Amino acid sequence: MMGMNSLRTLIIVLSLGLGIQVTGQNFKQFISRLNSLPEAQRQAVADSLMKAAQTIPLIENDTTVHFLYNGDGKSVELAGDFTGWKSGIRMNHISGCNFRYYTATYEADARLEYQFVINSTDWILDPSNPNKFKGGLGQNSEFRMPGYRVPPEISFYPVIPHGMIRDTTIYSTVLNNDREILIYLPPGYPAEGTSYPVILFHDGIEYIRLFNAGNVLDYLIAKQMMSPVIAVFVPPVDREAEFSGNKIDSYTQFITGEMMPLIDSLYPTSRDPSDRAMAGISNGGNISLYIGMKHPEVFGKISAQSSNIQTVISRTFSTGKMLDLELYLDIGAYDLDPLMPMVRNFRDILAARGYEYQFNEWHEGHSWGNWQCHLRMPLIQFFPYR
Repeated sequence: MMGMNSLRTLIIVLSLGLGIQVTGQNFKQFISRLNSLPEAQRQAVADSLMKAAQTIPLIENDTTVHFLYNGDGKSVELAGDFTGWKSGIRMNHISGCNFRYYTATYEADARLEYQFVINSTDWILDPSNPNKFKGGLGQNSEFRMPGYRVPPEISFYPVIPHGMIRDTTIYSTVLNNDREILIYLPPGYPAEGTSYPVILFHDGIEYIRLFNAGNVLDYLIAKQMMSPVIAVFVPPVDREAEFSGNKIDSYTQFITGEMMPLIDSLYPTSRDPSDRAMAGISNGGNISLYIGMKHPEVFGKISAQSSNIQTVISRTFSTGKMLDLELYLDIGAYDLDPLMPMVRNFRDILAARGYEYQFNEWHEGHSWGNWQCHLRMPLIQFFPYR
């Protein structure tokens, strides 16, 4: 991203090239100068700015972001994590040319995704921003503030040991369906005499395909930041019904009564609930909390990122008997509107009851990019290196 000095230098160069005498400008001053030009000259200035900019959006003073669009459209709106992906923010238009801009302030370590909405109907990526992230609903443009740090564990390193991923299909008598599951076996598997901890991921295929959870596990294990684990990646068949609807109890029975007994029969796993975790995002966090609530004797550790939390869960944790569970929660400061108070309230319940938990709030939205870059937090918490 471009800092204040680079932005100022860029604007000075462009301005001097047009014969405008300035000694230093910020973006607001540049816009004022642009508006003062005859309309016939404005498009050339806008084109020069777009060509000369090293990175778009422009960032000034480490917290101010200038979104820029220089193209066709009667109207252009900006939508993204910061609008809840609802109605967009209309960008400011410089008359006499195609140039539009919008200025906002974000935290120095924020990472957010967005798109432009052209003529209220056409959603497009920012054509001037090469940074993109592919999530569950496709690609979005992405920007990272100067204080944001990409964690090393999301990348692939050929020089470290790697686990293997196996696939199998399991049929559920309870749900009367089958599904393909993926199983991660850590480097060095099998180690003689080892009973491996287990973590089960709901929405499991997305954990592999969208952000390569195997990379995260490989790196954390290689760097001795966590103990080797067996990871089970389970996809939904009927997601809403299984995770929060009328199949939630049947799905719970499938996981605890069919899935885990199969895994235990095939692999040398620890049966101690303190060695067994579940993880999920959004509604997958809801089913993780629900199963943990119903069966703490099977899973003793629960991770829920940007989680939906049904009333029965918050009520049970608030007024029911204490459960032998350790939890990880997080939420994005730009997450979905219904989820933020829900997760913060659940955090308060856990604190009031004395549960062992970790909570984080990140300056990000409801996205796989957020969840990927913070998966290390529950993994390190639940499975410290031994």
